[in-house]
Amino acid sequence: MKLMAAVYLATYPEANSLKIAANSVALVKQIGAALHAVAINVDIPDVSNALSTYLLDLPYKIAEAEATSRKHGKALLEAIAQEAAQGAATLTTQELAAPLALMGDHAAEHSRYFDVCLVGWASANQTARMLAEAILFGSGRPTVLLPDSTEVGSFEHVVIAWDGSRVAARAVADARAFLERASRVTVVTVTDEKPLPGQGIGDRLALGLRARGLMAEAISIQAGDRSVAAALQEHALKIGGKLLVMGGYGHSRVRDFVLGGATDGVLADLRLPVLLSH
Repeated sequence: MKLMAAVYLATYPEANSLKIAANSVALVKQIGAALHAVAINVDIPDVSNALSTYLLDLPYKIAEAEATSRKHGKALLEAIAQEAAQGAATLTTQELAAPLALMGDHAAEHSRYFDVCLVGWASANQTARMLAEAILFGSGRPTVLLPDSTEVGSFEHVVIAWDGSRVAARAVADARAFLERASRVTVVTVTDEKPLPGQGIGDRLALGLRARGLMAEAISIQAGDRSVAAALQEHALKIGGKLLVMGGYGHSRVRDFVLGGATDGVLADLRLPVLLSH
């Protein structure tokens, strides 16, 4: 069965950089997936009245904002289409429209029909963050954050952040397509961040992965005075990791996302592609 990946494109007020085009196509080619690219355009309800029309010209401003959003969306979809054509990747495209506050909800509902979701990431892009958080907690699908500042390479070395929790186990299962194609897997456990459910939990996971035919090893590290997110990403980069797999901690309360420390730390300072699963 062919995997289906969907990439959700922020268009307003901040749009993804064009880097998402090459990165999303490079990712789906590595796991043999088809790509569905979705531009989320803003749809602003007309709340103008005679006074606001006279003083602020709201209808014009609304039309201008929506036109800007559609322009960004079309540019991103065209860039992805060019990358897909050059890379012989299977691609379909779509445009959705939603009020600004509901863009994330629409993306989360739409993403439930795919196997993996992709979001281009820049720390200053609040629209991309809204999409990522909504998809992570509302889709039931793994979410891969692709940094806008870096070029996605081959995911030959996958690093798993392992604490023995339910969400970490879910992330490992959701990363199967990446793990099966990796030439090396490293299980990393941070031992000084919180109580762990036993000794040698990383070794136990690595043993199970080796039994499944993967080249896996386990490493324990200490965060020290760093955040757990910084410690995990720094170690992943130090050992040549190309993709970090971790559980997404937190929950949503009607679009008000309450994040766990490691998840929030990764979102605040993303240094390499990260697969988050909730």
